[in-house]
Amino acid sequence: QVQLVESGGGLVEAGGSLRLSCAASGSTFRINAMGWYRQPPGKQRELVAGITSGGSTNYADSVKGRFTISRDNAKNTVSLQMNSLKPEDTAVYYCNADISRWIGLSISRDDYWGQGTQVSVSS
Repeated sequence: QVQLVESGGGLVEAGGSLRLSCAASGSTFRINAMGWYRQPPGKQRELVAGITSGGSTNYADSVKGRFTISRDNAKNTVSLQMNSLKPEDTAVYYCNADISRWIGLSISRDDYWGQGTQVSVSS
């Protein structure tokens, strides 16, 4: 089994910063792309930032220049540094990972999600 455990959410004033972290554990053979999604109240889940195993990154236009995604392949972790936070960044943030693992003699590649962490930004 694979688990993604997030940490670092909380309440912050507009203009402040937070850092989210996510650690993958379990029977992982290879962690491919990792990313952060968010779901604002009453809205659909959306991609915030993604990072490949080689370190290439992509960001939603709304967070470019303010958020930075990074990963530590040795520790199987991905982080999201969020600066200059705005009230519209308020959402539940989810860690996502595309993970390959052995099942018997085969490799299974699946998408995994963390449990979510609340980020609230007050105006």
